[in-house]
Amino acid sequence: MDAALAEPVKRVGPWWIATISLVNLGLYMGYIAPLQVLLPQQIAQVAPGGKEQALAWVTGVGALVAMLANPVAGALSDRTTSRYGRRHPWTLAGGLLGGLALAFLALQSSVVWIAAGWCLAQAALNSMQASMTAGVPDHVPVRQRGEVSGWIGIPQTLGVVLAVVLVTIVATTTRSGYFLIAALIPLLVLPFVLTTPDPRLTARPPFSLRSFWISPRAHPDFFWAWITRFLMNLGNSVVMLYLLYFLTDAVGYERLFPGEQATDGLLVLILIYTAFVVSTTVVAGKVSDRLGKRKTLVTVAGVIGSLPAVMLAFWPTWTTVMIGAAVLGIGFGVYMSVDNALVTQVLPAADGRAKDLGVINIANSGPQVVAPVIAGPIVAGLGGYPVLFLTSAALVLLGAGLVWKIRSVP
Repeated sequence: MDAALAEPVKRVGPWWIATISLVNLGLYMGYIAPLQVLLPQQIAQVAPGGKEQALAWVTGVGALVAMLANPVAGALSDRTTSRYGRRHPWTLAGGLLGGLALAFLALQSSVVWIAAGWCLAQAALNSMQASMTAGVPDHVPVRQRGEVSGWIGIPQTLGVVLAVVLVTIVATTTRSGYFLIAALIPLLVLPFVLTTPDPRLTARPPFSLRSFWISPRAHPDFFWAWITRFLMNLGNSVVMLYLLYFLTDAVGYERLFPGEQATDGLLVLILIYTAFVVSTTVVAGKVSDRLGKRKTLVTVAGVIGSLPAVMLAFWPTWTTVMIGAAVLGIGFGVYMSVDNALVTQVLPAADGRAKDLGVINIANSGPQVVAPVIAGPIVAGLGGYPVLFLTSAALVLLGAGLVWKIRSVP
């Protein structure tokens, strides 16, 4: 068997984990800084009268691009025979182009060009994610994947905090925030690309457009893993899309704390959330490695993760929001490491790992396309924020229950 396709048996070391974690940190700063702060601020300046609809349109179109870019880039990396490896060239190119796209975004002053810039950024960052994500099944043995997924997940969450800190405190304008994140992404990619192995693929596998279709009949566990992730991410996405506006319009953060902005409250919530994610994710990953009970932990995480939405539906206060951030952090910390490990165990074939994970990653970006369609009308007049949060809880619970359809993983 080609060495690049062999099932890994040797545990990866601290340096490999640390450097791929840096890549993940840069990736999620590239995603979160625009989605949580920069795009809402920029669009509010450009189209203040229709900011909700404009934001939904821009993020929805960008997510559609992400859905296409991730599996396509993954399939190309699966077939890359570069002497530098099959993953590293795509990781580096994605980081460089993602930074350039964010720099381009900084200079835009119309909704159409903001959408174009965000689409470019999504295409580049998802190419980077497709190749980076495949590094886990490429290099990490099954018995270590829960732990490694936990460590990799920590910078994913820290990226949320750092992104918001950097673009609200360090960079004091929307434009400088974009430029700062644009510079950091490629810098965080370089240590992993330059210092870790990436075996060269010596024989290019055959390619067919039909390979993007993974039959639920032939691979039912892959299908149910995809559905589970899609529903749980959709539940989170319908809330996160309007979180900044929720703090302003429903909680009344700026009224409660004169002189502060809603972004200050968002940072507080992210810090609370991050502290609880970091405290649970590696532990949960190690427990799942030891017990082998991935599905049980995914269900527990889903139940915990649905509680904050129910709380906010009935008690939209600042105190409730802070408690909800802590509870959500516990639930997502457990879910993140365990589900990532579970997914790597249901991939159909070794020669298509990045492509298959790209298809799985549609369950991450797809909800960003669907969420505005669901959330926009609800916030605008079909019950407002209470109905939105209850819808979120129902979607998360449904996803947590359907994980039991998977048969090959305990």
